[in-house]
Amino acid sequence: MEVLLENILIYGIVGVLFILILYKYLSKQKNESKIVEEKIKKAKEMGTHEPVSLHPVIDINSCIKSGACITACPEKDILGIRNGKATTINASRCIGHSACFIACPVGAISLHIGTEQRGVQLPHVNPNFETNIPGIYIAGEIGGMGLIKNAVEQGKQAVDNLIKTLDKNEAAEYDLIIVGSGPAGIAASLQAKKNGLNFLTLEQDSLGGTVFTFPRSKIVMTSPMDLPLYGKLKLVETTKSELLDIWVKVLELNKITISENEKVNEIQKVENTFRIISNRNEYSTRKVMLAIGRRGTPRKLEVPGEEKEKVAYRLLEPELIHDRNILVVGGGDSAVEAAILLSEENNNVSLSYRSSSFSRIKPKNLEKIDEMISSNSINMFYNSTIAEILDDSVKLKINENGTKKIDNDLVYIFAGGELPTKFLEKVGIKITMKHGEAMLKH
Repeated sequence: MEVLLENILIYGIVGVLFILILYKYLSKQKNESKIVEEKIKKAKEMGTHEPVSLHPVIDINSCIKSGACITACPEKDILGIRNGKATTINASRCIGHSACFIACPVGAISLHIGTEQRGVQLPHVNPNFETNIPGIYIAGEIGGMGLIKNAVEQGKQAVDNLIKTLDKNEAAEYDLIIVGSGPAGIAASLQAKKNGLNFLTLEQDSLGGTVFTFPRSKIVMTSPMDLPLYGKLKLVETTKSELLDIWVKVLELNKITISENEKVNEIQKVENTFRIISNRNEYSTRKVMLAIGRRGTPRKLEVPGEEKEKVAYRLLEPELIHDRNILVVGGGDSAVEAAILLSEENNNVSLSYRSSSFSRIKPKNLEKIDEMISSNSINMFYNSTIAEILDDSVKLKINENGTKKIDNDLVYIFAGGELPTKFLEKVGIKITMKHGEAMLKH
């Protein structure tokens, strides 16, 4: 009898402990879910919940709530746990890092481009990165993969694939002409050199492509990658300058010269080769690789005075600009970061944005810009657009009720860029609208 009572007592204690632990666990899960729900609600209000490009999609039937995806993501509050399953919070802030995809132990995450409601235009390429025109390949940002590591991999793989069908008996100056010197273009150049190809790399701007246009102190999130003729490059966080220095070093070591400020205007098919017509010269080549950026051509506002020399579409060295009246136009991360950097250099900075609040900027940027607006370090003009740019001032149209004239020395416009659709279509490359297709899938 005593043994029975002891057993009942022990089982009772164990049962109570189990109930307490379960209660605590469920309470914690409920609280965590509530926090995530609030974040999702705020994200919807700010317009950052819906994805605009590459983003994670979670298979809730496979998710085991390991939390590995959240820990691995380099950005804050892209993913969260709600009701025991992973979910997206600020999907539009995803940078396509793919760390969550790699970290998930059960393969419950895939990376998709576009959604059913919001499509994304991308050139059509096959698994070998070849377009519908045999001999023309695409890698990197224009193909939907802006992440540096993935762009580097695509550049290497595309060269490896095109070598398989390269016919050196075809009469042409070059085996390969690479258009663009961003991460994909640099990797392709190194891989072409490694394989002994006679190649040329053309860049309409400066070495680094989109990366070059980042403000100097911009942190570039990367992960270990394998650069041809260099080896493993282990970086977690680095500045733009440091990353560009590495690229310059490896190109110089391998005697590779990028033809900068040379824009390709036309690509013509000539039997089994191609004629490349740039703003400087004409070339013939057996193969072509397009490694250009989606934002390579800045979008202009088409307002009076925009052609003036004081107007720019990128900020390269903010530390050299002091004591000026500056207007920054835009509401994305690039515009906000430029305004912050310029304000810190003792400039009188005004920021003009057409909407009533910031909707798609990183949390740290939002926190910083709100702080600077509150302290009057930056003059904020919501619901405003440029009406006219004058020599020493700018007229802003505010709330559609009138204009305000402000003193001005420099204007920086960050209105995004245009996918070079006309150029691609002129070449004959098929453009497709992606509505949620998987780009990376287990």
